[in-house]
Amino acid sequence: MKSQQDLLMVLSDCVVDMEDDSVSEVAEEYIAAGYPALDGILKGLVDGMQKAADLYEQQEYFIPELLVCADAMYNGLDVLRPHLEQADSSKKHKVVIGVVEGDTHDIGKNLVKIMLEAAGYETYDLGRDVALHRFIDKAKEVDADVVAMSTLMSTTMPGMGEVIELLKAAGIRNRVKVIIGGAPISLAFAQKIGADGYSANAVDAVKLVDRLIGDEAVVLGA
Repeated sequence: MKSQQDLLMVLSDCVVDMEDDSVSEVAEEYIAAGYPALDGILKGLVDGMQKAADLYEQQEYFIPELLVCADAMYNGLDVLRPHLEQADSSKKHKVVIGVVEGDTHDIGKNLVKIMLEAAGYETYDLGRDVALHRFIDKAKEVDADVVAMSTLMSTTMPGMGEVIELLKAAGIRNRVKVIIGGAPISLAFAQKIGADGYSANAVDAVKLVDRLIGDEAVVLGA
């Protein structure tokens, strides 16, 4: 029987190498061996998707390649997700996510969304170039636990602070966690605008959401 580490490596490779046909078989072998589904998702499938995202940033992969990598990840998720030990689905935590107004770069946002869904969160994707008030409207509509915003442009960063002020004005800031990310974002900026957290990459973003939500959420990387 293959070791857990060996199978995690194969799962990761299936995603980054766009082997969307064979990943399901590997995932089934992983489960049959009795290894934890959450590790398979985070340290296997998600790891591979992060590597694919890195290749995109290095301009070795492009949108078509990323889409096939995502297909491979979802095929693996179809096998692993039913074996997750999670809280009752009626208590699934909700995340509103989008790229702030003025920016149309959404690869990072899409990767965070995929990984949040893999970890059991219910996501509401507003897309890119999102009008600031839509974050508040959607958060109120779905009773969101988290608002997640990203940007790759320094010129649109102030919009993140405006969203936080709009949440305050709507009277819901105290019950909605706000996280931000993107190339120009820093921890100092997050603290300056009063965000609850900042993450430099998609993997850490999921762990950040888990920490902010608390013990009721799926425990990631514990």
